[in-house]
Amino acid sequence: MMRPATTLLYCSLLSLPLLANAAAPDAGKPPAELDRFVAKGESILAFEAADLNGDGLRDVVFIVEPLQANDGAEEEDDGTRTLKIAIRAPDGSLNVVKESSRVVLCRGCGGAFGDPFAGLSASKNTFSVSHYGGSGWRWSNTYTFKYSKRDASWQLVQVDESSFHASEPEKLEAKTYRPPRHFGKIDIADFDPERFKGVGPK
Repeated sequence: MMRPATTLLYCSLLSLPLLANAAAPDAGKPPAELDRFVAKGESILAFEAADLNGDGLRDVVFIVEPLQANDGAEEEDDGTRTLKIAIRAPDGSLNVVKESSRVVLCRGCGGAFGDPFAGLSASKNTFSVSHYGGSGWRWSNTYTFKYSKRDASWQLVQVDESSFHASEPEKLEAKTYRPPRHFGKIDIADFDPERFKGVGPK
């Protein structure tokens, strides 16, 4: 029998795939003001609006990806995605000030489960990206970044990872990594999900 905490975490993991197919909280079509940041042959996968740098203005964090081939052919780049942070200026315009092509896993990086993207969330000064994938072995991760006023940028503040075998969900293993114990100062532009432990000045 699962303990209450384990049951809650397991149910949360199972709900992640549903989040990937749900409409963004801001709902529907991305705002037109983001169009100029999307290149030809790309589309917006997800977006969230929040005050991302604490200046009281509504900014936007969003993810762009290559359009899928209509014929179902494999993409050469596996659907590489880029996360962009657009900050609002006092005149109301948006300007992309940071981006990363490593924070969000590619469309083909989820193993047998398929597309691993499970959600983008944002609140004041903070945003998170979540993934879920695997086959017999299921895994999930969430990367959380927070704005540093001193460095005028967003830095990694937490990584949550978990895994379990579909036949034994009660044996779920979960780990949380935070600075300075597990890593130092890592700017979002330098973040590598394959190499963050022990990285960055402390």
